[in-house]
Amino acid sequence: MSTQTDSETHANAWPALASASLRVAFGIIWMVNAAFTWMPGFSANYVGYLRNAAEGQPAWSAWWFNTWIDLVEPNAGVFLWLTRLATTLLALALLFGFARRTVYVIGALYSLLIWSTAGGFGGPYTIGASNTGVGLTYVLIFAVLIAINHRSGTSPYSVDYFLEQKWPGWSWISAWRERRLSDAPRVSWWAQTGILLGVAAVVFFLVAGLHSSLNVQAPTPAAAAAAVSPLQLMSKEPVKKPFDATLPPLTDGKEVTLHIDVTDEAVEIASGVTYQAWPFGGSVPGPTLHVKQGQMVKVVLANKASMHHSIDFHSAFTPPNTSFADIMPGEQIEFTFEAKVPGTFVYHCGTPPVLLHMANGMYGAIIVDPVDDPRPKADKEYVLVQSEWYTQQIAGTLMGPDFGKMQRIQPDIVAFNGIAFQYQHHPLTARPNERVRLYMVNAGPSLWSAFHVIGAIFDKVYPDGNPAHALSGVSTYSVGPGEGIVFDVVIPDAGEYVFVDHSFAHLDKGAAGVLDIREPGQELGKPQISKIEGHAAAAPAPAPAAAAGPYKFDPERGAQLYASTCAACHQANGAGLAGAFPPLVKNPAVLAADPTQHIRTILHGSSGAVIDGVTYPSPMPPFGGALSDADVADIANHERVSWGNQAKQVTADQVKAQR
Repeated sequence: MSTQTDSETHANAWPALASASLRVAFGIIWMVNAAFTWMPGFSANYVGYLRNAAEGQPAWSAWWFNTWIDLVEPNAGVFLWLTRLATTLLALALLFGFARRTVYVIGALYSLLIWSTAGGFGGPYTIGASNTGVGLTYVLIFAVLIAINHRSGTSPYSVDYFLEQKWPGWSWISAWRERRLSDAPRVSWWAQTGILLGVAAVVFFLVAGLHSSLNVQAPTPAAAAAAVSPLQLMSKEPVKKPFDATLPPLTDGKEVTLHIDVTDEAVEIASGVTYQAWPFGGSVPGPTLHVKQGQMVKVVLANKASMHHSIDFHSAFTPPNTSFADIMPGEQIEFTFEAKVPGTFVYHCGTPPVLLHMANGMYGAIIVDPVDDPRPKADKEYVLVQSEWYTQQIAGTLMGPDFGKMQRIQPDIVAFNGIAFQYQHHPLTARPNERVRLYMVNAGPSLWSAFHVIGAIFDKVYPDGNPAHALSGVSTYSVGPGEGIVFDVVIPDAGEYVFVDHSFAHLDKGAAGVLDIREPGQELGKPQISKIEGHAAAAPAPAPAAAAGPYKFDPERGAQLYASTCAACHQANGAGLAGAFPPLVKNPAVLAADPTQHIRTILHGSSGAVIDGVTYPSPMPPFGGALSDADVADIANHERVSWGNQAKQVTADQVKAQR
């Protein structure tokens, strides 16, 4: 009899022990997770986890991630501390068995939130690896704990056990007063329906998450850091201190001495965004050297940085093993070479891996004028060094190198003289009919450039050191990595002439600036635009006719009208095009309770719209002549209720009042 009692005791005890073991083990996992949230790498890239998860999402889930990014990004510090506290408290509650049932439910919901945001709906499948979809796995473990809690009641291996002995009402929190298995009633049909719906939802996300798992990188610190682009962090204000592109004057004498220090310091790569670079002379590009053919160039390179470096001049005939040798921190090297060949050349660090050293900003330009220069005298001379930045976020607006991007040639910025778009707000200047000489060096390290000035044709292009080889009448000319070309342009008419890398993907990443040609104080001309007599604006593809009678929003018709009239610029998902067409998602005019601006923009068009401090230069034509009041109302309402927008609908009468 005693043996049977012991057996029954063991049989009744092991489920409580097993469930407590599972809970404590799970609590240890959460405690490790909590410790990671307090590490610098997690806090530095907090928003990057969301951006990493958002990349590669299908259209049906993109709005969800954009909503969270818009919510979290301006309040990253608050959400970081909430995450730390929530994860730490959850871990402690699991370890000590505090408020178990309530904590399990909260933990399941919290894990669902992580899985559906930073986890990117990642499921238990991917190509070539085992991705268990950690967030979803946590949800399932919490569900198991809830079931065990329901069946076994209060565990003696928990703080709850002692709290319930002192305050029986605590069971409302710890177990929601669930009975033991022997007392459990039959599950009602409505409860079973809810469970089945929950199972169906899990199955849906497991299947739908296949797309995310195959396209979204794992939420690692490296992936989060790489997902943040410096152009996303760029300030709306102009660069405060642009790089001076003016060609420095020649130095007299037979020998020119160039002292260059190599340091580790942050340099600006976009307005308000810095990069932890290894610059020559404290700037990227390094100081421009201007010499005459035949002058001796004495180089004194001092390594005041934290690793070994060197310097390689493309303008030099000199033994690389002696002149371009690596020097360690605290060392300096001296060598002299004669500038025998005229031309425009790059100098750069040649220490392996050269790709990393150059992409970290270790380059500059040396200009060698011909000894008897037959070229026409230039009125203005500027040096433009094109290069790329391959970045990942270190902390806040400080970026660092991403060697993987360098190897894949996936730059975040392509810039003239180190800073994206700096010469759009700080243009290079000249007067009409002045000869502007542009010494263009492509430091790379990897991309070719197709150099072009919009609205002009180069008077001369000097592709090498012999001025007799000059080309005339060239509009665009390729400059390879490590190459330098001289461009002369003479512009007769005042205006703003944009110089670009005509590889437009490079332009969008920062390779654009302005040549401002005008007399001092001169106002620029205005475009001469007029209506074509007898010609109506092109009508969009036909949509179903509006229903007769009082206006009522027709969602299907609104979607068709939007697709034929607006989607080409604002995109089918309302996201717009960065730097060109504004987004309609969360657009203040679209969400405003007063629809006047929204309606008038569709009717009368817009140009140079400023939204959240960003200017969108591409003009929007007026559609009032081609669309009826009902058409405009349907388009406006489609924009007001799509892509997560929730705004008050407009009426055809409101449109009519704004014509």
